[in-house]
Amino acid sequence: MITSTDTHEPRVDVEPTPNESCDVAILGAGPYGLAAASELRTANGLRIVGFGEPMSFWATQMPRGMLLRSPYVASDIGDPHGDLALAEYERSIGVDAKKPVPLDHFVEYGRWVQQAVLPDLRTERVRSISRNNGSGFKLRLAEGSQVHAARVIVAAGISDFAYRPPLFDNVSKVSHAADHDDLGVFEGANVLVMGAGQSALESAALLSEHGATVEVAARAEGVRWLSRRWHHNLGPISYMLYAPPEVGPAGISWMVALPGLFRRFPRRTQDWMTTRALRPAGAGWLPARVGDVTFSIGVEAVEAHETNGHVSVTFDDGSVRDVDHVLLGTGYRVDVSRYPFLAPDLVEELETVNGYPKLGRGFESNVAGLHFLGAPSAWSYGPLMRFVAGTGFASSELARSLAGHVRGKG
Repeated sequence: MITSTDTHEPRVDVEPTPNESCDVAILGAGPYGLAAASELRTANGLRIVGFGEPMSFWATQMPRGMLLRSPYVASDIGDPHGDLALAEYERSIGVDAKKPVPLDHFVEYGRWVQQAVLPDLRTERVRSISRNNGSGFKLRLAEGSQVHAARVIVAAGISDFAYRPPLFDNVSKVSHAADHDDLGVFEGANVLVMGAGQSALESAALLSEHGATVEVAARAEGVRWLSRRWHHNLGPISYMLYAPPEVGPAGISWMVALPGLFRRFPRRTQDWMTTRALRPAGAGWLPARVGDVTFSIGVEAVEAHETNGHVSVTFDDGSVRDVDHVLLGTGYRVDVSRYPFLAPDLVEELETVNGYPKLGRGFESNVAGLHFLGAPSAWSYGPLMRFVAGTGFASSELARSLAGHVRGKG
C-alpha cells in the first residue's frame, strides 16, 4: 500500500520480498524511474518495487565537472510544481539555485528524490524479464530470487545504447564519452574527440581544462551553439516562440514540449520536427571554454588503426591524425533489443521501429503491461523524452493510464 504525506518520509508501507508479487516493477532509478515512482506513490493499493542504483548513469558515466545542458527550469524530476522539484531540494539543504545545474548537484538531487519515493529501492541486478505463464512478468534477480510483477516499467536509461562507429572496433585506445566519470586521466595526452554535439563539445572543454591537447573532428559543416539571441529577449513574444525546456527551434519548441499534441501530427511531420529539434549542438556557455581546442569540421573518418602505441585516424579529405586516444562523443542510438535484461522471446514479441518500441496510451507497448519511459519512448512521444524535462509528462501520463487499472481492482 502506498500513502501520500506532506513530508519526505518514506511513502511505501509494504515492499515485495524475493519470490513475492507486486503490481508494478520499475526498472531504473534515474530521473524517469524516480518520476514514475513519485506519481504512482499516490495510487492507493498499488504495490511497487524499484530496481537499480540511484542516478547511477549520471554518477558513473558522465564526467565530473559537467554542467547540464538543459536550462534550470527543465531540470526537475517529475512535476516542476510538486514537492520534489529541484527548487524544493535546494530549499531543503539551504542553497541558492545553481544555473547551469552542475552534475554533482543534480545527482544529489536525484538521490534525495529516491529517498522520498523509493526508500526501499533494490540494488540487485535484474538478470532477465520474461513472461510469467501468460500472466504478468517474471523478474529473475542476480542472486537467484524472482519477483512476479503484473506490470513492468522500463526506465533503464541509455547506457546500453552508446554508439561506437564500427571503424574503431579493432582500436584499443578508443573509448566512448559514457566510459568516463573523470577525464583528468588524459592529462598531458593528445586526444581526438569525434562528434559535434553537447557530449563531444563539453568533453573537449573538460579535457582541455585537465591539460590535454584536444582536437574535435566532425562531419557537420559547422558547430551550432545554443546561444541566446535577440529573439530570446522579447518577453511574451519569446515565450510564444520557445517553450521552457528549449528543445528545438522557435515554434517547433512548443510542439515538442507538448507530447500529447506532438503525437497527433502525421508521422512525416513528427520525423521532421524530431530532426530539427535534435540537431547536434553545444550549450551557449561552452564557447568560452574551448578556446584552446582545435576544430576540424566537415570531415569524416574513413580509417583507423594503431601504430607504435598511437591511434592513426585518416579522414576523407586525406588528412591523418596520430593521437594518444580517441574519445567518441558519438551519442546514443536506441535499440531496446540491446537491453540485456529483456528475454529474447519478449524482444521478439515487441513491435519496434528502428529499435524504438511502438507505444500507446500510458507508454505501454504492444506487450500488455510492459511500458517504456525515457529515450526509448521518443519515437512515440517525441524528442522531449530524451531530456529530463520529459519526466513530468511521462510520469503523469503513466499514472493516468494505470489509475484505471487500480479502480478496476477495487
